[in-house]
Amino acid sequence: MREKVETILEQIRPSLQADGGDVELVDVEDGIVSLKLTGACDGCPMASMTLRNGIERVLREQIPELKEVVAV
Repeated sequence: MREKVETILEQIRPSLQADGGDVELVDVEDGIVSLKLTGACDGCPMASMTLRNGIERVLREQIPELKEVVAV
């Protein structure tokens, strides 16, 4: 599952980088993906929305067995 997540994040990353941010995969364990938002995303008031409505939505569409995406 980790490889799938990495591949999908590579597709999402350019959108985040266009706004000065980025995402780092910290861990994948028992269907839970831990991510760290960096750059302009770190501390941005819209970061939780980006995580839930953007990154998590795309990951769940392509990896149905995914349980949760959490920010660390």
